[in-house]
Amino acid sequence: MKPQKELRNLAMAEKPMFHCLFLLASLLLFTAVATSNATTVVKNLDLKRFMGRWYEIASFPSFFEKSDAVDTRATYTLNDNGTIHVLNENWIDGKRNYIEGIAYKADPNSDEAKLKVKFYVPPSFPIFPVIGDYWVLYIDQDYQYAVIGGPTKIFLWILSRKNHIDDATYNELVEKAKDEGYDVSKLHKTPQSETPPPPVDEGVFSLDDQILSGELK
Repeated sequence: MKPQKELRNLAMAEKPMFHCLFLLASLLLFTAVATSNATTVVKNLDLKRFMGRWYEIASFPSFFEKSDAVDTRATYTLNDNGTIHVLNENWIDGKRNYIEGIAYKADPNSDEAKLKVKFYVPPSFPIFPVIGDYWVLYIDQDYQYAVIGGPTKIFLWILSRKNHIDDATYNELVEKAKDEGYDVSKLHKTPQSETPPPPVDEGVFSLDDQILSGELK
């Protein structure tokens, strides 16, 4: 049993993270009931080609991603049961922040790239699911660049296999989002180091993928 002082310190350390994730849960709940204009979504996405590491080039500011975060990236791995293991990472003042989750098709019978992403909170005792939308709005032929959004146009991400892209490519991706009705003036470029941080496999808590994905059916 942990000493009372240690438990108190642990609770204090978890409080800011839990508050951040509570805001995330509230915001995702709002997006689930909000409405928007029709959005074009990629069809017949090749999930195997989509897997791997993606760097965040730009995004809309959000409650759950601090503005001083750098080197933000996501790593996707296809599980045997067809779900996707998600590892999100960023760095603040040299410290790595990360969380794991599971993504899966919103409608298994649809050919549209509309996914759901599920995280469990709080990190110290991950039992409460937080679910958000992840729509692939655009992917280039070589699967090197992607534009990610959702049904409400509250969130937007521009992703790349490399942590830097040229201005022409960036502007083209911004235009893709603008054509879908996104207010691209809200885009914030994500700082990326010249040399990306080394890969790390684990997430913020150890929870087997089969447990994470076991409630999807």
